[in-house]
Amino acid sequence: MVARIFRPSRTAMQSGKAKTHHWILEFEPEAPKAVEPLMGYTSSRDMRSQVRLTFETKEQAIDYAERNDILYRVEEEQTPKRVRVAYSDNFKYDRRQPWTH
Repeated sequence: MVARIFRPSRTAMQSGKAKTHHWILEFEPEAPKAVEPLMGYTSSRDMRSQVRLTFETKEQAIDYAERNDILYRVEEEQTPKRVRVAYSDNFKYDRRQPWTH
């Protein structure tokens, strides 16, 4: 029973940062999911895969895992690299790729 402690990244569908401020403790699956042959549902016998706990800080999540004797792995958050680009850069004389319009 190994848990993963991480801070979720923002969704690709929106530019907002909602639901990215908390740390999450989530158990890694112990068995792969299987397709039920009659109806085609995806199922699993692993009940821990449904548990997802949220914490305010990384230290609270680690403390919870240690108090309950849960093996854990911490994935450090990765800050996105912001590239500042101006509209006028499209028309620069020394541009890497020539402007084709």
